Amino acid sequence: MDSKITLDIKGMTCASCVNRVEKALKRNDGVITASVNLATEKASIEYDSNKIDTNKLIELVTKVGYEAFLPELRPAQSKEAEIKKEKITVLLAILLTLPLSLPMLLEPFGYHLMPSPWIQLLLATPIQFIFGARFYKSAWGAIKARSGNMELLVVIGTSAAYGLSLYILYRNFEHLHHQMPHLYFEASAMVITLILLGKYLETRAKQQTTAAIKALEALKATTARVIRNNEEIELPIEKLQLKDLVLIKPGERIPVDGSIIKGVSQIDEALITGESLPVIKNPSDHVVGGSINGDGALQVEVTALGAETMLSKIIRMVEDAQAKKAPIQKLVDKVSAYFVPTVLVIALITIILTGILGTDWETAIIHGVAVLVIACPCALGLATPTSLMVGTGAAAKAGILIKDSEALEIAHSVTMMAFDKTGTLTEGKPSVSRLIPFAETSEKVLSIMASIQKGSEHPLAEAVLNEAKNKNIPYAHADSSKALPGRGVEAVVEGKLYQLGSKRLLTESELTDSPIFSALVKCEAVGETVSFLIDKNLNKVLGLVSFKDTIKSQAFETITQLKALNIKTIMLTGDNQGSAERVAKELGIDEIRAEVLPENKSNIIQELKSRGEILGMVGDGINDAPALAQAHVGIAMSTGTDVAMQSAGITLMRGNPLLIPDAISISRRTYAKIKQNLFWAFIYNVIGIPLAALGYLSPVVAGAAMALSSFSVVSNSLLLKRWRPQAIKKSHH
Repeated sequence: MDSKITLDIKGMTCASCVNRVEKALKRNDGVITASVNLATEKASIEYDSNKIDTNKLIELVTKVGYEAFLPELRPAQSKEAEIKKEKITVLLAILLTLPLSLPMLLEPFGYHLMPSPWIQLLLATPIQFIFGARFYKSAWGAIKARSGNMELLVVIGTSAAYGLSLYILYRNFEHLHHQMPHLYFEASAMVITLILLGKYLETRAKQQTTAAIKALEALKATTARVIRNNEEIELPIEKLQLKDLVLIKPGERIPVDGSIIKGVSQIDEALITGESLPVIKNPSDHVVGGSINGDGALQVEVTALGAETMLSKIIRMVEDAQAKKAPIQKLVDKVSAYFVPTVLVIALITIILTGILGTDWETAIIHGVAVLVIACPCALGLATPTSLMVGTGAAAKAGILIKDSEALEIAHSVTMMAFDKTGTLTEGKPSVSRLIPFAETSEKVLSIMASIQKGSEHPLAEAVLNEAKNKNIPYAHADSSKALPGRGVEAVVEGKLYQLGSKRLLTESELTDSPIFSALVKCEAVGETVSFLIDKNLNKVLGLVSFKDTIKSQAFETITQLKALNIKTIMLTGDNQGSAERVAKELGIDEIRAEVLPENKSNIIQELKSRGEILGMVGDGINDAPALAQAHVGIAMSTGTDVAMQSAGITLMRGNPLLIPDAISISRRTYAKIKQNLFWAFIYNVIGIPLAALGYLSPVVAGAAMALSSFSVVSNSLLLKRWRPQAIKKSHH
C-alpha cells in the first residue's frame, strides 16, 4: 500500500548531502520516490508500507551519516536553541582564532606579533578537532557511503594545513628557541571559523525563509468557547466535535471553520486570503479559523476539524510546495554529484604540478588546500530551495497558494491563459433577466422551472429559485431528476416529464420555430444566457428564461495586465456565442470557444498545447477539473469547488482575478532569483578554483569566499519578501 511521510533530516550542509540521502532512500525497492530539501531539512518520501516501515526509512538515512526524525518526535530542542548553541560555538572559535589572525593582518605593517609555535598549536587544536568535529563526522559518513560532500573538502583541506604545520614544527623542533618557522595553523583555524560563521549566518537567514509557515501556524487557536447542555465552557480545540456551537466575541480570533448560526460581523481574513479589507458575514455564511472577528458577537456551528480545516490545508499545501523539488533543481543535483570528485582531482593536480614546477611542496599543499576550501557546493544546494521557499511564502501571504514547486517554475513561461467564464471572469451569481412564456402563463412556467431546480446548487438554479421566492410563486416537488450533461436537466413534475436547459435541447427535439428563435436571438444579442422549458409529453416549448451575470470589476484590469506580460487569452464557456462574445469584447479577450461541453474543455486544452502554447487554465467548477489537470499550470479559484482546487497547481484564495497576473509575476520573480543564485553559486567556483590553483587565493580568503557564497545566496532569496501583489493595490483604489 502506498504511503507518504515527511522526515526531518539533521546534519545536511550541501547539495552532495542531499544526493547522498536521496540515493540511500531510493536504493531500497520499498521506496517509490524520495525528494530531499536542503533549505527545509526535510525528506518527502512515498513508499510501499508492505515492503518498508518508518523505522527502516530512518535507519537508511542514519546509515549514511545523518540523523532522521519524524517531525513530531524530533528532540524538543527548538531551532532557536540550536541557533543559540551555534552562536556560542562561533564566538568561542573566533576568540581562539583572533590571536592567530590579527598578527597576520599586522605583519604587512612591520609588526611581528605571532604567538610562539606551541601557543599556535594550543589555539588551533581545539578549533580543528572540537569545533571542527562535525566536519569530520560528516566526512566519515561520506567516505563510508563512497561519495563526497562539502565537509570532506573542508576536512581534507584544513587537515592538510594543520598536518603540514605539525610536520614543519617537527622538522624545526631543535631550532624553535631561536627561529620562527612559517606555520599554517592560522589558515586551518580561520577556515573552520569562517565556515562555522557562514553556516551560522546561513541558518539564521534560512529560518526567515520559513516565516510564512510560522505565521500561518501562529493563527491556530488552542481553545474555543462552546455551548454544551445550555452551558458556556472553554475547551481545547482537540476536544471539539462537528456541529458544536462556538461563541466568538468581538475582536477575537475565530478558532474553527464553521457556518454562522447567529450574528452579523465584519471578518478580517487578511492572513488567510490576503484580502486586506474586512468582509461582512451574515447568518449561513462560512467563516475560516484563524481570521479575526470584528465588532459583532457570533455563534458558529463547527463544520471542519483538525487536518480538514482550511488553515491546516493551506499549511499542508505550502509545506508540500516547499518540500518538493523544482525541475531545475534536478539538473543542479546531477552537477553536484560529480562536483566533489572533480574538485579532489583538481586539488591533486594542483599539488603535483605546483610541487614539480614550483619552488617547494609546502606551497603546493597550501594551493591544493585553497582549491579544496573554495570549491564548496553549499551555495549550489541552497540556490533553488531557498528561492522557492521565500517565493511560495510571499505568494501564500498574498492569497496565492502554490501546490508544488513545478507549478511555480512553469508559470513563469506561460504563453496563453485559458479562462472559464462563470465565477472566474463574471461574479458567478446570475439573476433572471426576463421570462418569456409561449404556451403557459409566466407564473406556471416559473413554478415548473423552480420545481425542477429545487435542491440544485447550480448558479442558474439558484437564480430561478430566487426569482420564484421574490414573486411568491409556489412550486411542487420534482421526481426522477436527472442531469443531461452540457444540455440541462430533466425531471417529472406532477406526473409530466419536463426538460430545462440550453438551445442544444431545442435542436435535439427539433423545436426551433420562428417565435422561439427570434426571442432567443434577442436575448443572446445582449449577452444573456438562455434556458428553455420543454414539455416532453407534448414535445412543446412552454417558455424561456434568460440570465444576466455581472462581469467582475477587476476582470478588465486582469486581461490588460496579462497582455502587458505578453500572455494571450482565451475564454472557454458552455454559454452561448452571444454571451461569450459580449464578455470577450468588453474585456479584450483574444479568442473564444463558446457552447463547449464540459468533457470537451480538456480536448481544447490539449489542442492548444499541441499548437506549442505553454498553457495556464483558470476555473472554479467541478467541470473545470479535467481541464485544470490537463493544462501546464491549473489555477483554481477557492470560491469554487474543492475538486477544482485538488486538480490545480495554484489556488487563489479570493475570487479576485487580479491574483492571476500576480501568480505569474511571483513565478517570474522567483525563477529570476533561482537563475541569479545559480549564477553566483557557479561563478564563485569558476573564478575561485583557478585563482586558488594558481596561488592567488590563500586558504583563509578561500574560506571567507566560500562562507560568503552561501550567505549571499540565502540573502538574495530573502529579497523576494519585498514582492508585493498588484491585486491588493488595484482592488482598493
